[in-house]
Amino acid sequence: MTAHFIGKPQTRVDGPRKVTGDARYAADFNQAGQAYAVIVSATVGLGRVTGIDSAPVERMPGVTAVITHRNAERLPYLPHKAGIDPAVGERLHVLQDDNVRFYGQPVALVIADTLDNAERAAAALHVSYEARQPLVDPTVAQSIVPDGAMVDRSRGDADEAMARASVVIDETYNIARENHNPMEPHATIASWSGDRLTLWSKSQYLVNERAEIAAIFGLPVENVEVICPFIGGGFGTSLRTWPHVTLAALAARHIRRPVKLVLTRRQMFFTTGHRPRTFQRVKLGATPEGRLVGVAHEGTGETSRYEQFTEALTTVTDYLYSCPNVRTQYRLAQLDTSTPNHMRGPGEASGIFALESAMDELSYKLGIDPIELRRRNEPQIDEAENKPFSSRSLMQCYELGAERFGWARRTPEPGSMRDGRLFIGMGAATATYPAFHAPASARVRLLADGMVEVEAAASDMGPGTYTSMTQVAAEFLGLPLEQVRFRLGRSDYPQTPSHGGSWTMASVGSAIRAACLEAQAQAARHAVQDAGSPLSGARMDDLEWSEGRLRRRGDASAGLSYQDIVSRTRVPIEAAGSAQRDPKVAERYSMHSFGAVFAEIAIDPDIGTITVRRIVGAYGIGRVVNPLLARSQCTGGMIGGMGMALMERTVLDPRDGRSVNAHMADYLMPVNLDIPELEAHFVDEVDPHVNPLGVKGLGEIALVGTAPAIANAVFHATGKRMRTLPITIEDILTV
Repeated sequence: MTAHFIGKPQTRVDGPRKVTGDARYAADFNQAGQAYAVIVSATVGLGRVTGIDSAPVERMPGVTAVITHRNAERLPYLPHKAGIDPAVGERLHVLQDDNVRFYGQPVALVIADTLDNAERAAAALHVSYEARQPLVDPTVAQSIVPDGAMVDRSRGDADEAMARASVVIDETYNIARENHNPMEPHATIASWSGDRLTLWSKSQYLVNERAEIAAIFGLPVENVEVICPFIGGGFGTSLRTWPHVTLAALAARHIRRPVKLVLTRRQMFFTTGHRPRTFQRVKLGATPEGRLVGVAHEGTGETSRYEQFTEALTTVTDYLYSCPNVRTQYRLAQLDTSTPNHMRGPGEASGIFALESAMDELSYKLGIDPIELRRRNEPQIDEAENKPFSSRSLMQCYELGAERFGWARRTPEPGSMRDGRLFIGMGAATATYPAFHAPASARVRLLADGMVEVEAAASDMGPGTYTSMTQVAAEFLGLPLEQVRFRLGRSDYPQTPSHGGSWTMASVGSAIRAACLEAQAQAARHAVQDAGSPLSGARMDDLEWSEGRLRRRGDASAGLSYQDIVSRTRVPIEAAGSAQRDPKVAERYSMHSFGAVFAEIAIDPDIGTITVRRIVGAYGIGRVVNPLLARSQCTGGMIGGMGMALMERTVLDPRDGRSVNAHMADYLMPVNLDIPELEAHFVDEVDPHVNPLGVKGLGEIALVGTAPAIANAVFHATGKRMRTLPITIEDILTV
């Protein structure tokens, strides 16, 4: 095999389908005779439904049915939890009782022959409630220790060390709730054929959606099929199987017709997860020379009352810097809201804002350059786990990023840099994210026409999965990209983990590599066993694949192509492959991606506006399969980090828990005019331990360090420390 494609900036193989409109998303798979369902959402934040006047609505034009807890099928809701689901608690049993647990919970479903008729009928349905006051403010909620989780960790005695420290930073940091808001809304089309169910559904985890719906309806898993070839943005919101999927299937069985259900933008704020609001305290103790002697990091995140959502809020602090005395603590505030969910960089993005803001504060208090402070506290090993990193290029990232950003031009004093009347600030922060890996499988099929089909039950929400997996298969088979067709988006393909957590390439890519190698082995066996083959009787050890052709080692002849071999077998050659991390390797090494993010901002002192001028990121992510796609991932993450730092905030009405800005007019996020010059660079990093491809995840880490870099730049510009996100005009003008 000769490498040709891994490491090359290949454009998207699915690009033409997307720009021509040929790519079909969940809501595009319209079925003959389908009806339309619209959810009626609770208008109280806590209580129970006391009455639903459905008779007038059922007589409205085109209405097929109104489903409520009174006439809904009783579903078994068999136990089922995937790794993406909260380990403690039970998912919402939709339309199974009269309880209202949060504002926006589905309390009825209206089905009609057209979407217009369904929407009019849903708006006309009168629901009465016995309402109680919900608790939706985590600042007044009593915090609890999450069940069954190792949430408190320590080494040494952090409190004693900081009591004796020469310099101490002790501050609190708050981050607002965020909603994912991808371009494509959640959508499901459900169709039954007897006791078999097909779902065309937006999902980042098809295998789990299949298993979850099978458990809810008490079906064999093989009786459910989930199809999702394209996703119009996810960011984690489609990792879990939310109630609307169950409702679509329930409605289709109720009326015995296919049913299409698409959430409105407002409904997506209620029932499809969110980044939890968090409160953190970070205390750092250091010597005058800038060596950390003690670190304490305490964090609290919100969750619902019926499930305990946890994320890695404080785990980064355990390993990021060298310190003999570290204490971390994580708590939950239970609220009368829907359950939060993983959102790009879950936990790490929030936790590192607090830690990296505190490190920046320490650098100014000590009079040490922020990068130099981090260099002085660079660990040699993961001190929390007492084992080496499989690779760690953080300082190389800082060196590369500082050079490309022009950090040397920064003057250290806050408020010292100007551009006319504008205040200029430059900030830096560390990014990191675990190099996850999960068991995955793939299938390769060699066809007689020379084409190769590759299948895996993965998803593609935009990072370029179709393209990068095609590159991996073409690389290991030694074929042109045009001869490889990669297929994903079906739950009956070989099983893969969720399309989230930055492990798709590591997991699925490694499985595809294994399947390709097995396909080559099978093809070679056919060639040597075929009496009419020029390689008949050859020893397998004497053969080699090169440029997609099988020949004897050292033989300059053309050899046999895959097409030659399959044409003689007269049936396609099919091979399966799987990959999982060796547990012994996982026990031996600490595996993470690292990066350094630099931001330059400008502040108008008269009106308080903050403009991000530049962001430069440098990352150590092992082998880069496609630099073009990787840079696109990074710039997308940076934009998400801008939103976290300066714009995104979901505001709840304390009276009922309603999201008062559940629409795109008041839920602010970066748009084209906000996007500055963005650069992403990659250090050369070889990591033979993480997986057979040597790749680390990228999607999450690109967001993780951006918000603290911007916040640190705001302090450099103004001398005013912002410890609450998002940073607003009012913050600049009133502090």
